[in-house]
Amino acid sequence: MGIRWHENELATLYEMAEMYTPNQIAFRLKRRGYHRTASAVRRKLHSLGYSTRPVLDNYSCREIAKNLCLHPTTVTYWVRQGWLKAKKRCTSCYQVKSRDLKQFFKNPPQSIRKRIMEIDPQVVRYLVG
Repeated sequence: MGIRWHENELATLYEMAEMYTPNQIAFRLKRRGYHRTASAVRRKLHSLGYSTRPVLDNYSCREIAKNLCLHPTTVTYWVRQGWLKAKKRCTSCYQVKSRDLKQFFKNPPQSIRKRIMEIDPQVVRYLVG
């Protein structure tokens, strides 16, 4: 077992997870007085459901749900039903590409079409560009 992550380390990790590589995050943590290897950062990112490569057009189910004011299991349900295309990152984490999310909003399943149409269009534009 490794050393527990301190709250400030986790805050830094959340802040940098989408924009920096694990090597860059480890370097920045070191500059802030914490000593984590790039592989430790990579493992922690993976356990939190983040992609280990900083691609801005990927979203986790948690991020999508947060922006849409939904419960994360709702978005996960959409993925498991096959309505929303996603790549599995770990046992319960999925990464959704922006283009797949855009396709989902353009042509939602009939059973949830009304619910999708009630979502604020500005939020949808923010997510899909």
